[in-house]
Amino acid sequence: MLILVAFAYGVVPLVDKLTLRWFVRDLDMRSSLIANTIQEPLQEQLLAGSRAKTGALFTKITQDERVFAIGYCATEQSTPLATRTMPASIKCDDLARWSTQGGHVLDSAQGPLHVAVSPLATEVAPSGKLVLVHDMSFIARRSDETKRYVIYFFIGLAVVIALITVVIAQLSWRGWIAGIRALLRGEGLLRQPLAGQPAAEFRPIARDLQRLIREMESDVRARDESQLNWSPDTLRAILHAELSGEDVIVVSNREPYIHQRRGDHVEIQRPASGLVTALEPIMRACSGVWVAHGSGSADREVVDRYDRIAVPPEKPAYQLRRVWLSAEEEAGYYYGFSNEGLWPLCHIAHVRPTFRSEDWAHYVAANLKFAKAVIAEAKTRNPIVLVQDYHFALLPRMIRDELPEATVITFWHIPWPNPESFAICPWAPDIVAGLLGSSILGFHTQFHCNNFVDTVDRLLEARVNREEFSVSLGGKLCAVRRYPISIAWPPGEEVIGKPVDQCRAELRKVNHLPLSHAIGIGVDRLDYTKGIIERFRAIERLLELKPEWVGKFSFVQIAAPSRSSIDEYQNHEAQVRSLATRINQRFCAGGAPPIVLRVEHHEPKEVYEYYRAADFCFVSSLHDGMNLVAKEYVAARDDERGVLILSQFTGAARELPEALIVNPYDADQCAAALHLALTMPSSEQRDRMRLMRGLVAEFNVYRWAGRMLLDAAVMRRRGRLLGHPGADA
Repeated sequence: MLILVAFAYGVVPLVDKLTLRWFVRDLDMRSSLIANTIQEPLQEQLLAGSRAKTGALFTKITQDERVFAIGYCATEQSTPLATRTMPASIKCDDLARWSTQGGHVLDSAQGPLHVAVSPLATEVAPSGKLVLVHDMSFIARRSDETKRYVIYFFIGLAVVIALITVVIAQLSWRGWIAGIRALLRGEGLLRQPLAGQPAAEFRPIARDLQRLIREMESDVRARDESQLNWSPDTLRAILHAELSGEDVIVVSNREPYIHQRRGDHVEIQRPASGLVTALEPIMRACSGVWVAHGSGSADREVVDRYDRIAVPPEKPAYQLRRVWLSAEEEAGYYYGFSNEGLWPLCHIAHVRPTFRSEDWAHYVAANLKFAKAVIAEAKTRNPIVLVQDYHFALLPRMIRDELPEATVITFWHIPWPNPESFAICPWAPDIVAGLLGSSILGFHTQFHCNNFVDTVDRLLEARVNREEFSVSLGGKLCAVRRYPISIAWPPGEEVIGKPVDQCRAELRKVNHLPLSHAIGIGVDRLDYTKGIIERFRAIERLLELKPEWVGKFSFVQIAAPSRSSIDEYQNHEAQVRSLATRINQRFCAGGAPPIVLRVEHHEPKEVYEYYRAADFCFVSSLHDGMNLVAKEYVAARDDERGVLILSQFTGAARELPEALIVNPYDADQCAAALHLALTMPSSEQRDRMRLMRGLVAEFNVYRWAGRMLLDAAVMRRRGRLLGHPGADA
């Protein structure tokens, strides 16, 4: 507006000049017209010699408001015959100057006057001239009006332009804000933006802005998490603050409590499972519903008419909803497709996976049965569902199809192989598409996240955002995240209440070993991925290289029976038993056996007593997502003694570098680690164990669950703000 007003002031002099020129030209034409009009009557008056009548004629003409004076000069030497208003500066002998270019204006006391000289020849005076003087004051008035109008015009124009600018700026700002919001929703990198999504000009800044936000969120989260003392109470407080009143459902194949018929009474077992170890404390804190396969012989006897039972038995905190499978369904879904197909496919243990179409049909049917159970247990349209492990790859998509507003968090507890390996599965695209029904898909390590995203890129037509680690399929966004699983901290008094010295004495007494006998411990399911055979070979190699340990050292292997109906597992158990027998026969010599093999189920309390009594723990998994045995051993050693030998092929090896990291396929290296563990000074044991215990304490299972649930809470809030309650916005 200021610029236009200044421009208007600069234009006004030019307008004045042009206006004056136009009026002068108009007055010239007017003077010529008057001269032609009065020529004949003036000639008659002059011929009659009547000066009075001529003066009267001139006076009559000057009655026009614009005609100031009129006069007639017969010759240059004569006195002008004129009205009394004729300016004295106009003389007959000086009329030539009023005929020149630019000489028509006379400045007088009365204001500017226009002087026009027109030839008016008569018979009496052939060189006579008529002088007409017009008052130009009206031109000044018109000029002032013109100046005002010009200024008003430019002010109005400035206002209109300013309003248009404001409107355009407002519209542009709204579009810009909409674009920024869209790219923050993860839509900023689309090749063809849809309605409500950012325009192409935002794409160059999308990655940088999203990266900055991720870094800020990570910093804030890390600071907030590090300031919390993660415990069940902390988790309950977070759930109350962030997910107050939310419906939380956990789905897993294995149930946390199994009821077995033993004669005339029912026995309650807790299965040997890292998944149950991690999730059971979470459910105690959440007070939700756990949906699982009822596999116990007395499971049906103890449930109510809705197939539910309150657990834990000693202090009920949540509901266990059991799903029933026939023997044929269990054989196809669990033993067949899950454990003969997906399990060896995802573990690099060099066991060939087996895929059968009938197993796949049972797998689909079982997933659908669990989906119906989840939907039945959901109290709201938007529950938080935590789907656990490879048994339910199709479940997330099935749940979202029925409950579009649900927040589905799927955690894949086993490794995810590279795309080439996973493509072996005939139904690989269906499995990946099923998992992408999740709102959040979690893995133990970033390496597994990378493999999954690569697999999606290879098998499906989906939009993969490698900056955000998210995948969009069918309009649904799935975030792929790393959540390293852990254990409850601190361990309960029921498992670490017995003193270490007492544990050491009782363990040696039970196994008929001297009190000073060195003992190592291994705790696993009897599974070929756990490297039990490689572990025994390393012990054999130790006794070959260091014969002084013969009769002074024994390794106790607790091997919980697992999937014994599968041929591969039966063969593996036979190999383990055979190898243990052979080594014992070779190095026993009537003394303590080098290997004490316990193929039976042990309760957590018994396992922790073994942890506390052993000099070291050997985890030799050939491929493992995390392996919680390593963390359990660290948690059990509140005396800060003991050594952890850990396979480099476990997720735990990335978190516990203070352990002795080994390649389980290298018997010599493992034997050297065994000898180092048996001879390590107590001060070094304390330093290593203290660091590992600090990490397990800080990154415990409550933090693992809290991170997933907090991410779910953020996703749900974002979805509500953007008008998409399903949180996948």
